[in-house]
Amino acid sequence: MSIQALTREEALKALASRDTGLTAAEARRRLEEYGPNEIREVRRTPLWRRFLAQFSHFLAVLLWIAAFLCFLSAYFQPEEGLGRLGWAIIGVILVNALFTFIQEYRAERTLAALKGLLPFNVTVRREGALTTIPAREVVPGDILLLEAGDKVPADARLLTASRLMVNLAPLTGESAPVARNAEPFPGEYLDSPNLVFAGTLVVNGSGEAVAVATGMATEFGKIAHLTAGVEPGLSPLQRELARLTRVVAVIALILGLGFFALGVAIGRGFWQNFLFAVGIIVANVPEGLLPTVTLSLALGSQRLARKKALVKNLNAVETLGSVEVICSDKTGTLTENRMQVQEMWLPPGAGSGPQFGHRLLLTIAGLCNNAVLTGGGYQGDPTEVALLQAVRELQADLTGERLREVPFDADRKRMSTVHRVQGETLVLTKGALETVLPRCSRVILGPEAVPLTEAQRQEIQTACEGLMDRGLRVMAFAFRPLAPEEQAALPPDEVLESRLSFVGLMGLADPVRPEVPQAVATCQAAGIRVLMVTGDAGRTALAVARQVGLAGEQTRVMEGPELEALSDEELKDRLRQGEPVFARMTPRHKLRVVTALQEMGLRVAVTGDGVNDAPALRQADIGVAMGLIGTDVAREAADLVLLDDNFATMVAAVAEGRAIFENIRKFIIYIFAHLTPEVVPYVLYSFLPLPLPLTVMQILAIDLGTETLPALALGVERVEPALMRRPPRSGPLLDWEVFFRGYVFLGLSSCLGVLFAYFTVLHAGGWSWGQVLPLEDPLARQAATATFLGIVLMQVANVLACRSSLESLRSIGLFSNRLLWAGIVLELLLAAFLIYHPWGQEIFDTAPLPGWVWLTLVPFAALILLLEEGRKFRRRRAAAGG
Repeated sequence: MSIQALTREEALKALASRDTGLTAAEARRRLEEYGPNEIREVRRTPLWRRFLAQFSHFLAVLLWIAAFLCFLSAYFQPEEGLGRLGWAIIGVILVNALFTFIQEYRAERTLAALKGLLPFNVTVRREGALTTIPAREVVPGDILLLEAGDKVPADARLLTASRLMVNLAPLTGESAPVARNAEPFPGEYLDSPNLVFAGTLVVNGSGEAVAVATGMATEFGKIAHLTAGVEPGLSPLQRELARLTRVVAVIALILGLGFFALGVAIGRGFWQNFLFAVGIIVANVPEGLLPTVTLSLALGSQRLARKKALVKNLNAVETLGSVEVICSDKTGTLTENRMQVQEMWLPPGAGSGPQFGHRLLLTIAGLCNNAVLTGGGYQGDPTEVALLQAVRELQADLTGERLREVPFDADRKRMSTVHRVQGETLVLTKGALETVLPRCSRVILGPEAVPLTEAQRQEIQTACEGLMDRGLRVMAFAFRPLAPEEQAALPPDEVLESRLSFVGLMGLADPVRPEVPQAVATCQAAGIRVLMVTGDAGRTALAVARQVGLAGEQTRVMEGPELEALSDEELKDRLRQGEPVFARMTPRHKLRVVTALQEMGLRVAVTGDGVNDAPALRQADIGVAMGLIGTDVAREAADLVLLDDNFATMVAAVAEGRAIFENIRKFIIYIFAHLTPEVVPYVLYSFLPLPLPLTVMQILAIDLGTETLPALALGVERVEPALMRRPPRSGPLLDWEVFFRGYVFLGLSSCLGVLFAYFTVLHAGGWSWGQVLPLEDPLARQAATATFLGIVLMQVANVLACRSSLESLRSIGLFSNRLLWAGIVLELLLAAFLIYHPWGQEIFDTAPLPGWVWLTLVPFAALILLLEEGRKFRRRRAAAGG
């Protein structure tokens, strides 16, 4: 059924409706048949499945295995007390799962409160009477009443239209309103001027329409369905964590099995070897990784929420920090989605300020205008609103009686009114220069209208082109007084709009958000490419791109038809050559650009606010939607919602994301640093006649107890200033630098202090080389406790060393992270409790140590900090080129 090609009567008949509207009973029946007029959420994962998913990812499985081994050990050797450890690990899994799930659920509920694209209530005619109903109850065949300021609730065929103008930007990305009429149209459905579409905005005039499609059957709904068909993949952070846990699992198993085999080879008992192998495996599993990552992401999302950015998915924060390309929409994202008069131009000699030509230009702009100022502000077409605002700011006394109007339409591209102003009847005309100037025979110079010469026509045309080259939408203004005989009987439209006197030009633009140029510059300094991908016109897009710093003199504009003609490889070649401005992009075009960038190995973020942006938002590594002007579909497809529609908030999000990634790396280096001093003493114990240097319970006391709070505090380190002057990260989360700095540099440095404390306590207790002491021996317990304390104190130095990979402690502030110092204090108190309290001694096989042992370890902790500061100094000098 080509509803657009039918007459009014035929359209009503085809939809089984009538001028008086549907009956209440018929409306109820159709509501049951077609369902509510709302966009259904496709492929929504049930809450219970999303919660259970927190227990089944790879790192959680690794922790489950560690807990199982603890319970298995407790079953065969209950006296070792490993059952308590197993429950502790399960507690870590449960707390982390709840923490992650609750944070994401709260963000989702907050987003649900933003849903408001479709109007809550609409006016319809049913059984001959006007009534207001919820938008979700609109059904096909309902007669809708539309006025300026209304959002269209359903796809509908116009029955009447009076100066009706509709902004299709939420659907097409085109910011210029288009005229609508009620005449039959033989062309394509989407191009039909007698149709209005769900989610679009009536900016001027009024009309009646019969609903054609509702809910998911609307064009709005079809794009929502297309969006749902794009399968989101794992985020970069999720991929990195999966790789990290696989590597850690391999290391843990190799070490565990290796030490088990080593123990068997040197003749130790099975259970003794098995228990220590379990300890080594559990020691290498970073139990605090998930809480630290979740805390970092949650705190980052909370900081962004205070800056008006809502994070729907915690991983989205870090993902944004890793992006290499941002594809940004123009209207409403880089610009304010609000037209403004930026320049007025009068022919040379026409005068300015309060002189005649200037006053006349403002009079035409204000009276030949259908925008109105009400108690709620300006209403009408954005261009006319901008003209009226400019007029009222410059000329408050604007009075005149309108006698007639020749309305604007897309073909004529002009509008005229007949007004009586101060006793004189005038024809006032405004429109595109190419339609106004040919109807002019004179030009206003000073207070006089003189014949318009060909040279003056060329001068006006040149001025117009100059304004357009700056991306301004140019309106031309003309007038003529009506002769007395014409006033008695107004002539036809064509005659009214003839023999006009040209007055001047106004250049209008959708102003760039003032903070956007700096935000773009910051992104570029951080090595992030920013591409404009918009549905707007090429010339306007290029001008805005130049204003915000996205385009230079040689930048090319690529419009939809040109993109269609390119193969995928040709498109990728264009993207490698520079940053083109993409204009006249359809949803399919935007999706193709994003996909091409991803196939080039780049991480892509997409910003947008319209339905047309949704598929690309879903396909991107991270989608960023506007919260105030954004559509429901765009917000649903996005990972991050900017509640203030401020592109500059992206910069804060990028910085937060980079900081989170760095903080996770710091945490990994920190936990790797304690593995070496845990393993090396046992290696010596395996080959040399030494007392046991460390028990399994002491290892786990470190992993799950003393170092946990300082490790979590690393997750809240502030953004380092230099972080936004580095290119996007290209390496993995776990690389050679992380291994070397953690296992080798900090790990071996820690071993010096740990082994010194161990052997010093043995020597002070009278131990001689080759003497094997059972763990029950007080001296053996003291020596193992000294090893335990040495690792704890070395980790205090390590956590301070890990606060930055490049910056010195002095530059970042020794006490700037208060949570870290609170964690250190609690770490030391817990260590003291385990060493000196009878409960700790009983559970963890510790013994009291004299105070001098603590003092002996302090110089070694200071040495770690000194060595690390030297390493950072050399790195900074190398980065500075000298």
